[in-house]
Amino acid sequence: MLARLGNGTRRRVDGAGRTDAGVHATGQVIAFTWSGRLAGGELAEAINRLLPPDLAIGELRRVPTGFHPRYAARYREYRYTVWNGPRSPLRERTALGVRSPLDTDAMARAGSALVGRHDFSACGSADRQPVRTVPAVRVRRTGRLVTIDVRADAFLRGMVRRIVAVLLEVGRGRLEESAVAVALESRRPALNGATAPARGLCLRRVALGRPVRRSDGEHR
Repeated sequence: MLARLGNGTRRRVDGAGRTDAGVHATGQVIAFTWSGRLAGGELAEAINRLLPPDLAIGELRRVPTGFHPRYAARYREYRYTVWNGPRSPLRERTALGVRSPLDTDAMARAGSALVGRHDFSACGSADRQPVRTVPAVRVRRTGRLVTIDVRADAFLRGMVRRIVAVLLEVGRGRLEESAVAVALESRRPALNGATAPARGLCLRRVALGRPVRRSDGEHR
């Protein structure tokens, strides 16, 4: 992607992950080359003055030449937020409003079938290499707020939103919990490719670098 600076200079910007229109990101990582005099906080302030109100640059760090956040990413984590209560225009700016009760325990059990290394053709757009590793799928409820966190080494296009669409059908009682595992095994688009709306999805974290082995042998 190319970005135009205030002086008209065009710079290449590389991101750690792509997001569809309407999807949010609080943990996106980008890389670009800068040869000017500003550094650190001053450069971040200068860039933020040029960005639209819904974008902001956070911390800046120097990286080695040739660094690309997409290839340096160890895993990415998305969160889908559902407001499972009465209509709330403010909350539903960044969450999907679902009025019917949701069985989040059933959703969590169904989501566990996705954990591991699988062919995710049922949950994403066609891809020459549809195999992905998903270490965790978590469904949690806090009052009327339901969150679905999905962590993976990489994602197919639309993968999280399709996973959410299926889990919501389980939560509503329209699908059996076992349907998730069946759909995954079939490798055919689940729910005919239905996706949850973009506004509830947020890229929360991109972990960079190789995994660290702790003294107990566990990776993190």
